[in-house]
Amino acid sequence: MATKIRLQRHGRKGRPIFHIVTADDRSKRDGKYIERLGIYNPNTNPATIDLNFERALYWVTTGAQPTDTVRALLSYKGVLMMKHLQDGVSKGALTQEQAEERFTKWLEEKENRIGNKRDSLSKSALDAKAKALAAETEVSNKRAAAIAAANAPAPVAEEVVEEVAEEATPETIEDAAAAAKSEEA
Repeated sequence: MATKIRLQRHGRKGRPIFHIVTADDRSKRDGKYIERLGIYNPNTNPATIDLNFERALYWVTTGAQPTDTVRALLSYKGVLMMKHLQDGVSKGALTQEQAEERFTKWLEEKENRIGNKRDSLSKSALDAKAKALAAETEVSNKRAAAIAAANAPAPVAEEVVEEVAEEATPETIEDAAAAAKSEEA
């Protein structure tokens, strides 16, 4: 029986989540499978890959053929690197300790690259947020200044009000009130 390591699509429309499975190559894409090896979620940045490393390595060494996408995922997680090193150990080119040392070194470098990518993504998100906040504050200040300018009385009217206030005496106020009452009547 020819086995393949491939993806099974799950999730809702437009937001797929894939299960990484080992299946007979004659079975349907989302049909019966032999073993589920992990989950791949391309909706996150960077993509989330949860993989049972030992079982994936077992299936690759027993001859299961990964599809192109799964091959990229296995390479990303280091399964193919470990298989390559194990082949070197079986041929006598390396010792088991050397193979483990090379793999841990490769894994540390990979983790550093992933950490740097996450840091740069979070930093760029914070920068974009700060830039948007500064632009929003600037627009808000311009609107407040425009509203203040529209609501402010004209400078000529202020001078007239000051002159009227200086000339106002109790007699002139009573005369103005009497004139207003006579107009109403």
